[in-house]
Amino acid sequence: MKRVTGIGGIFFNAKDPAALRAWYQKHLGIDVQAWGGTAFSWIDAAGQPTAGTTVWSINASDSGLFSPSPSSFMINYRVEDLAALLQALRDEGCEVLEKMDDSEYGKFGWVLDPEGNKVELWQPPLGQ
Repeated sequence: MKRVTGIGGIFFNAKDPAALRAWYQKHLGIDVQAWGGTAFSWIDAAGQPTAGTTVWSINASDSGLFSPSPSSFMINYRVEDLAALLQALRDEGCEVLEKMDDSEYGKFGWVLDPEGNKVELWQPPLGQ
């Protein structure tokens, strides 16, 4: 079974998210949208658009998005079969969070790494 197939997103917290978003927009040219981040579209080796995006987002440090982790960041990894991977992680003794989400954006599950960082696992909807 394939496990991680790519990075779906990078999320991090900030004390002043608006100021930090503005800094990234001004100095690094990131097209920060009103929702607090951007989605980088993928391209192939020839520079042609291909299915998939990587989300980049800054959140308020008190958002609770990464709970129960005390970490200030979370990485979202793309996976092919979320249910199978979560079961494999449970069988291997990993701390898999019980909550799972299934929405128009795909299926999401979470595991804590050995240092308590929350890791998001994402199975994109078909065709993405």
